[in-house]
Amino acid sequence: MTTRAITDRWRLAWLVARLGARRALRALAAPVRALWPSGAAAAERLVVAPQDLRTTDPTVASDIYGGYFAFAGKVVAAGGRSPFALSPPSAAWAEGLMGFGWLRHLRAAESALARANARALVDDWITLNGRSGGVAAEPGVAARRLISWLSQSPVILDGADRDFYRKFLRSIVRQAARLQRQLPRMDDGERRLLAAIALAYLAICTGAAPAAQRRASRQLADELQRQLLPDGGHVGRNPRTLVDLLTDLLPLRQLYASQGLEPPRALLNGIDRMMPMVRMFRHADGSLALFNGMSATPADTLATLLAYTDARSQPMENAPHSGFQRLQARSALVVMDAGPPPPEDYSGRAHAGCLSFEFSDGPCRIVVNCGAPPPGAEQWRQMARATAAHSTATVNDTSSCRFVAEDATSFLGSPILSGPREVPMQRVARREPEEPAVGVQASHDGYAPAFGVLHERRLMLDLNGARLAGHDAFPVVNASRAQASADAFALRFHLHPHVRADRAADGLSVALELPGGTRWRFAAGGLPIALEESIFFAAPDGARRSEQLVVHGGYRATPGVDWAFVREAGRPNGTDRA
Repeated sequence: MTTRAITDRWRLAWLVARLGARRALRALAAPVRALWPSGAAAAERLVVAPQDLRTTDPTVASDIYGGYFAFAGKVVAAGGRSPFALSPPSAAWAEGLMGFGWLRHLRAAESALARANARALVDDWITLNGRSGGVAAEPGVAARRLISWLSQSPVILDGADRDFYRKFLRSIVRQAARLQRQLPRMDDGERRLLAAIALAYLAICTGAAPAAQRRASRQLADELQRQLLPDGGHVGRNPRTLVDLLTDLLPLRQLYASQGLEPPRALLNGIDRMMPMVRMFRHADGSLALFNGMSATPADTLATLLAYTDARSQPMENAPHSGFQRLQARSALVVMDAGPPPPEDYSGRAHAGCLSFEFSDGPCRIVVNCGAPPPGAEQWRQMARATAAHSTATVNDTSSCRFVAEDATSFLGSPILSGPREVPMQRVARREPEEPAVGVQASHDGYAPAFGVLHERRLMLDLNGARLAGHDAFPVVNASRAQASADAFALRFHLHPHVRADRAADGLSVALELPGGTRWRFAAGGLPIALEESIFFAAPDGARRSEQLVVHGGYRATPGVDWAFVREAGRPNGTDRA
């Protein structure tokens, strides 16, 4: 067994022990009194319903009425039975069903039939699952269900009799009481924050006592302060998390205002900080850059969120706490991952993409990461998390991070076990009048433990937006480890599926044609360039074939590589901004 394998085993054992100890301490420290301790007596009515900002589709309502339930890539035909009595085809499908986010589509149908269908399905769930455990009782699923029921309560309760109204209230209070008991024991992560959001929703929507509302606000504020970084990023470093959080937090802010309540300062500040971060990741085509679990962008939802902000607000350019950098020059845009992986507790979906970047020209994305596969395609997830699925460098065909195996423990998931720890970064500029440029210079030590080298990368974007130049190097920091290992590197530049690549006959450059006819050319300082297959997981209609530019070499013979993307003459340089 290698030294690295032994170290990883010790680290895994430490991670398991630390998580177990934290759970025990949180259980002991949990408050005895819940926000809603007395069942149905704790809520007599709903005083307000929150807005649901997620987009709707009336055709989904027709499918549901026909007994077809599609979640996480699986479709189940209920055949006249309650969907809650069926055996789920996957855990992700069960989470989608039990979370009730699909109720919004019944609202979109705007018919008495859809409203009756919504009420009947909620009644089915209360009857069959209201007191049971399993997936339905998992805190993240329960939190999403509470938010969905409260948001769609006008649809659920329209035409309901008094008995169902009371049954509905008893159920949401019972679910909230269980969630409140679970919250202190939950592991750190997005679901813990979602639970705090759901409990704050319920405290306001049920007109809970002022003391209960203050407690709900306080635990929400605590969790926001724990998970949101000073620059507005989420500690898990996934752009999609910001979209999901804002979709829930903006209606919550409206709830506080509509009821004349003072919202937690952490809520207001968090929203204000998150919006520029979302803009930071946004390409001109409306898609978000593919880092750390980001998949296809929910374009309609993102447009709704951006409508809530000042149209003049600017994207964040330097996010040192989150570890991302943005370079923009006229229509050319670069977004770079220049930070270490998130802490273990938040890294279950994080990727090994340190120093990767995405590059676009106006609405055309050129260089991308592969992105995360959609729910239901879990067989591709580990491959998508590997460094080779990102536009960065691999050393000896190895990822810069090591992950806990999916089956190593039943409760850890697959967090990052080891990876880059030091990722120094600085923004740089070239001030020569004939070729001014802005750039980022960074390095990471993810390969140092195994191979004794760093990965250094510098990106420079000319201010005319017509040239992106890069330099990659692999300086030795541990000579004995470097000498004892192979020295192969591969610089990978994954291309968006819309880019047409044509390699020159000598193999030293590649012409890239974008939709609309704009052409760029890639060269790597006289080194041969391979054109290899790739896969793009983040297309709205599912994974698509694509290509990647790959520069292979050995860092003993080639300690550094200069490369560049240059726009070819003959096409106007736009001024599109994201």
